[in-house]
Amino acid sequence: MAQTATIYTLGIDLSDMDRGVYETLDLRLARHPSETAEYMLVRVLAYCLEYQEGIELTEGVSSGDEPAVFVRDLTGRVTAWIDVGMPDASRLHRGSKLAGRAAVYTHRDARQLLAQLSGEKIHHGEDIRIRAFDRGTIEEIAALIERRTSMSLSVTHGEIYISIGERTFTLPIVEHRIDEA
Repeated sequence: MAQTATIYTLGIDLSDMDRGVYETLDLRLARHPSETAEYMLVRVLAYCLEYQEGIELTEGVSSGDEPAVFVRDLTGRVTAWIDVGMPDASRLHRGSKLAGRAAVYTHRDARQLLAQLSGEKIHHGEDIRIRAFDRGTIEEIAALIERRTSMSLSVTHGEIYISIGERTFTLPIVEHRIDEA
């Protein structure tokens, strides 16, 4: 029998002082059985750090050709392709060409991702931001995420402060560009 996705309900108080975004988010997302808690958390972080009108979470690892997160304008056209993990060059090429703007959020080895993408044909590859998070901290935070979780997420000066219950974490955002490899 095939396993079904587990539904998570996350209440997030978002204060992104770097961008002037202050929202209370109520997210319902499905975690596919093959999706790790860390990947799901990075999907949520990407959503929060890119939050704007028209943003949508996809089904994550089970979404096939779609990115983890995308933004649509009022006409329905995709304007931002936001991927998570270790996407390959052809996927980023397609996303950047389709949307005009692409970004990657990862808790994996950013150097390995940059080496994998180096020298590949990627539409406007030099403009694609790769934002990396410390894997150990992501694992610690992900371990606290339950099916119903409330958290606060503050962003200031390139760092994320996440509070879940009594625990608070500081998570630096390390930004890379594809041409660094």
